[in-house]
Amino acid sequence: MRTWGKTWTASLTLLALCWGALPALASPWAEVGDNQLRSDIELLAAAGVIDGVTIHWPLPWKGIADALARHSLAGQPAAVRDAARRVLGKAQEGTAPGFSASAFADATNHTGLVYGFDGMGRGEGQGQLSLEGNDGIFSGRVSLGGFSQNFGARSNKIMPDGTYFSAQLGGILVYGGYLDHWWGPGQISALQLSNNARPMPQVGIERSSTEASSWPVLRWLGPWQWEFFLGKLDGPQIQSNVYYDATHLTINPLPGLELGLAKTEEFCGQGHPCAPLRDYFQNIDFSTHSNNVNGEGSLEFKYGHSLGGVPVQVYMQLMNEDYSFINHSGTSHLFGASVFLPTQGSPVKLTAEFTDSIATSTFFSFGDNIYGFTYNDYQYPDGMRYRGRTLGFSLDDDSTLLSLQGSWTDDSGRFYELSIHHATLGTSHTPAGANILTTAPVLLNMGEARVSLPLELGGHGIKLDLAGRLQDDQPRPGRGFEAGIEAALRINL
Repeated sequence: MRTWGKTWTASLTLLALCWGALPALASPWAEVGDNQLRSDIELLAAAGVIDGVTIHWPLPWKGIADALARHSLAGQPAAVRDAARRVLGKAQEGTAPGFSASAFADATNHTGLVYGFDGMGRGEGQGQLSLEGNDGIFSGRVSLGGFSQNFGARSNKIMPDGTYFSAQLGGILVYGGYLDHWWGPGQISALQLSNNARPMPQVGIERSSTEASSWPVLRWLGPWQWEFFLGKLDGPQIQSNVYYDATHLTINPLPGLELGLAKTEEFCGQGHPCAPLRDYFQNIDFSTHSNNVNGEGSLEFKYGHSLGGVPVQVYMQLMNEDYSFINHSGTSHLFGASVFLPTQGSPVKLTAEFTDSIATSTFFSFGDNIYGFTYNDYQYPDGMRYRGRTLGFSLDDDSTLLSLQGSWTDDSGRFYELSIHHATLGTSHTPAGANILTTAPVLLNMGEARVSLPLELGGHGIKLDLAGRLQDDQPRPGRGFEAGIEAALRINL
């Protein structure tokens, strides 16, 4: 039986090994995982201080820093000025030349079932040391540590997550490593590509800034971002030698309006013909030569506007599994809305979001469902998953999630977040094994409270994240009430 003693002994050992590490992380991107940063960026975009590209993560710092440097904050509310100060500080830290280092440790007795943008540990414990360098054109990070899915089962693994090397070539960033991505407007879920699974080894290319193009043909797009990467689904797989490619285009053609288009696919692999260039361009809508690849495509929409001085945003993501956007599409859906309610200090951000991975035959043919379809493919038995976790929605196939979330930053920079979730995992029509989280349908309710505390001790900058979770049932074969607590500690010097 697992015990708190085992959990905390392992985590404290990892932390002790990490304690000698040194200064703060830097990178050319605003990375996935910081909800306070994301809320600040969305607030600045709503105020018109920076451009409106906010649904493609990681976000390059260059465009954000340039916009903040040239934009006057005179006349802006105190909350916007505070958000600009926090974001600019992180941008300057992220792009500062020189070397830095950090240490990180996370431990929990019960891994969170819903894994959102700011998800914490993917297992019961992990710890890492990171060393990073940046000279303006070249940057890189080497992260190495340990990951344990279950201390009692001895499922310990080496974890290079977060390692990368990048070069800025004109307006392009070329990179390789293990990076998390979050593509889509969802705050709690992303259907196609999220940080739910550990990052795979990858090489990629993207714009180094989201600023509007000076080319006349592209000027109408407004601020925009494009990225393409190629990854390898290594590790324990039913089918070996499977590769993964992903491309994402995001545009901000009108104030407040953001549109996204993404395509991802698995290709090659044991038993498959392997002609990547031919199959990529012949499968633009996944309706031709569909047996050669397992593909997904998504459309994303987000619109933000100020109503009576209160920023409001509504958003939607539609993801198609394997087929064309016009015909038999197999569509999953995500809908949401957020509002920044003014207070005496920072605004309170309230979000309502609904995610449904029960595929419909066409975009909005609700009730005409295709069960066991999302993330699954008979030609690729692992489906759109990596190391036992879905690449997109954390509740996997044939599931729904209704979430309410509130967050707030106080005057000292402490960040608070409260989330309530109502979820169904699987249905009575779901084929066996189509949802990897549960062996039978289950309905459950969950609540999570989190706080992020910026601290300083002995000249070390420290960030401490604490979370408490309750849920009234468990994925099968588990049953009954479960409670969990989690702590994550990052030390910078």
